Amino acid sequence: MGAVAFTVAFEGVEARLVEAQCAIASGMATFGVVGLADKAVSEARERVRAALTVLSFALPSKRITVNLSPADLPKEGSHFDLPIAMAVLAALEIVPADQVEAFVFMGELSLDGRILPVAGALPAAVAAAAEGKALMVPRASAAEAAWVGMTEVYGVTTLSEIVAHFTGRQTLTRAEAAEMAETTQFPDLRDVKGQERAKRALEIAAAGRHHMLMIGPPGSGKSMLAKRLPGILPPLSAEEALETSMVHSVAGLLTGGITRARPFCDPHHTASQAAIVGGGRGAKPGQISLAHNGVLFMDELPEFPRMVLDTLRQPMESGEVMVARASAHVRYPCRFLLVAAANPCRCGHMADAEKACSKAPICGQDYMGRISGPLMDRFDLRVDVPPVSWQDLDLPADGERSATIAARVQAAREIQAERYHGLDLRVNSEVEGELLDEIARPDAEGRALLQRVAERFGLTARGYHRVLRVARTIADLEAAPDVTRGHIAEAVSYRTVLSAK
Repeated sequence: MGAVAFTVAFEGVEARLVEAQCAIASGMATFGVVGLADKAVSEARERVRAALTVLSFALPSKRITVNLSPADLPKEGSHFDLPIAMAVLAALEIVPADQVEAFVFMGELSLDGRILPVAGALPAAVAAAAEGKALMVPRASAAEAAWVGMTEVYGVTTLSEIVAHFTGRQTLTRAEAAEMAETTQFPDLRDVKGQERAKRALEIAAAGRHHMLMIGPPGSGKSMLAKRLPGILPPLSAEEALETSMVHSVAGLLTGGITRARPFCDPHHTASQAAIVGGGRGAKPGQISLAHNGVLFMDELPEFPRMVLDTLRQPMESGEVMVARASAHVRYPCRFLLVAAANPCRCGHMADAEKACSKAPICGQDYMGRISGPLMDRFDLRVDVPPVSWQDLDLPADGERSATIAARVQAAREIQAERYHGLDLRVNSEVEGELLDEIARPDAEGRALLQRVAERFGLTARGYHRVLRVARTIADLEAAPDVTRGHIAEAVSYRTVLSAK
């Protein structure tokens, strides 16, 4: 007797179809699972045995072998419990084998037969749809999987429900797609008093997804500004929501459906390289991938280990990261907006003669020197955030609200979406080559200004092109068709902050 049930194994955000092949033959009574399975998968036989016992299905005193094919693909996770159980039930002819083969199964079995939630239901739904199969997952994971919309998804809570469905005693209903209720209320930019230049830089960063570095003494409002950035970003589009949710689903962070809110990740400076970039057991996604299509805020940037900072350079350019390990080579998307904050020196008061330490200004050079030149070159916007006096704090708030700024950002994003329609581009920060020369060609005065700045401050080729991208975004915020000298001048002013020191 033999039967097959289908499930998936994950390689990054991609799910590969796996066959759980069950064979029952005469011989010594054993229950083995083979096929490059990790400890959690190998332990599935005991959970399956206990769950079947609860349903009064006793395993025969024969040799039961479950092979997870392809055998050279690593199998990790507890979601293999349900497909193994279904392959055994089909081999015992308790449920129809042909009907079982029409499904992809995922779920962890409890000893009493309950089916517990697992990570990765959304990529599994995409894989099932590609193979023309339906998907059966724990009920708590069904809402996110149903959002794919290209295959039938059924949510179940117990193994007995599945047996009843396949034996015709009770029919399961299809799961409905759902989105998580947006309960996060981001603070308003109006609460930040002063710092108008930094607010303007945040608006430009949000409109074109330009990486931004803020430098200022402690208490100047750098963290306040960064935490208000998600409030001026437009909600995720349907395509972006699917991409972002795929990463979060693999990481086990989705509950109750997908979300349209842009992610905001703020790792501590003691975080390891694997936590930031990805890796560890199973090559899981790191913070840069969890921030895909959202914001990655790195406070106290020079305090991060040098190795961690240098690993950001390639992902910032390409928008994806390859996590290479001995047992896995996994690619994750990571088109994030990096907002970093730093004190000018270790004590933070280098510009204040009364508070600065005795090592100023050398301490500032040493401290900022922890950020390598190639990484610094990748920040499109560099902003000085000066201290705010108590007199300014005592004044009533009179700045623009986040909603007003968000409307301008949304309009600029719509201009870019129309400009790059049909291309694998979304925002100005991704443009390069001939297309950049075409859309961001400045007028004669702007070109002359840019050439003088390039000679005076020694702009690299990357820096030159990044100035053009920022200028194009500034023009989009004004709905201007062409890049002029004014746009170039403002873009250059954000590029030469550190160069002038």
